Amino acid sequence: MICKIEKQSGTAFTLKKGQQLKVIDPMGEQVSDMVLFNAQDPREKLSSGKTLDFQEKILIGKGDFLWSNRCNKMMEILEDTNGRNDFLLAPCSPETFEIMYGNNDYHPSCFENLSKNLKKFEIEPDDIPTAFNIFMNVQWDQDGNLSVEPPLSKAGDYLLFEAKMDLLIGITACSAEDSNNGSFKPIHYEIL
Repeated sequence: MICKIEKQSGTAFTLKKGQQLKVIDPMGEQVSDMVLFNAQDPREKLSSGKTLDFQEKILIGKGDFLWSNRCNKMMEILEDTNGRNDFLLAPCSPETFEIMYGNNDYHPSCFENLSKNLKKFEIEPDDIPTAFNIFMNVQWDQDGNLSVEPPLSKAGDYLLFEAKMDLLIGITACSAEDSNNGSFKPIHYEIL
């Protein structure tokens, strides 16, 4: 059954070892932030640094693993029809919109949506790691300067993951304008 994450919102759920998670961009150009925790001990969580170290590359996609802070495989990416994901940038937060956008008004954020939805699993805001930003198109130049460009994902693009341990998962439909080419759309997911 396909589940829908409404625009600028999120959800959290469990995934058993061996189950598969399909994350779908139903309309195109929509980023989804995903964080992972070991369901048996949530102090073990997704690590951008370990993943980039062990995969020996910045662009993570099909055939790669997402690794934990304890150097364990958490998920394997079985399929990736988009081919461009980010593991450098943190989830957008209220401070993101203040500092980078100059917006002091309330704005939904991935950090808030992850915090709110993971609370039922007793995950505290300070426990939330750098997210694996599905479909996010971060570019860099020869001097190392970063830019966030419109996602390359088209309607129906997806990533298929397989859990390598029992997991707690937080996932969003990203709320940052720059990440989503100026508009907000839903994200779909399916547990297989």
